Amino acid sequence: MALYSTASARFGQRTLLLTTAAVPLTGWTVHVLALHRRLAAARRDPLTGLLRRDSFTVQARQVLNRSGDDAVLVMVDLDHFKEINDTLGHAAGDAVLAATAARLAAWAGKRAAVGRLGGDEFVIVARAAPERREARLAQLVRMLHMPVVVDDGRSVDVAASIGVAVPERLGTRDLSRLQRAADAALYDGKHTGRAVLATAEHTSVPSINGRRAGRPGTAAWGRAA
Repeated sequence: MALYSTASARFGQRTLLLTTAAVPLTGWTVHVLALHRRLAAARRDPLTGLLRRDSFTVQARQVLNRSGDDAVLVMVDLDHFKEINDTLGHAAGDAVLAATAARLAAWAGKRAAVGRLGGDEFVIVARAAPERREARLAQLVRMLHMPVVVDDGRSVDVAASIGVAVPERLGTRDLSRLQRAADAALYDGKHTGRAVLATAEHTSVPSINGRRAGRPGTAAWGRAA
């Protein structure tokens, strides 16, 4: 009887210890899951759901490495966006940004990197085979020029300027150089309604974010303004 009591006591103590240990473990698991959710949220822009700059940089380099000669970097800047905010209100502006982000993500596909750099500036690194590149970029131009219907039912006309950098054409897969070239090409074609292909000259534009007067002779896809 005494032996039974001793064994029962030991079993009860072991059970108590295991149960007690499980409480902080469960709490820690919840904490880790919550932390992962917060980190995931921090990687993405809350309005558009697109990657923030730092997270985009990491993912974009991965896409560049695995896509090889099929890689393409696309810079997008909405035209006359300030006028939308000023005349229709910030809610309408937010709706335009969210719609633009959704269109970019749909065009790029799941294995691409799509980011919002800030304001109305976006960037994509995706795979686009050379034989399909022209058609795909023309499709993107059409998508970004479709009107956006905002919450109150109004239809807002939108447009975007687009610069494109192709690693094979520029002889580099360096993300910073590709972004610089695409941004310079974008400003060469500002308000033209076309996607402008960067040349080697665009990689050495002596200004920040390509803010420089346009140059003739750049290739472009899409519709005229």
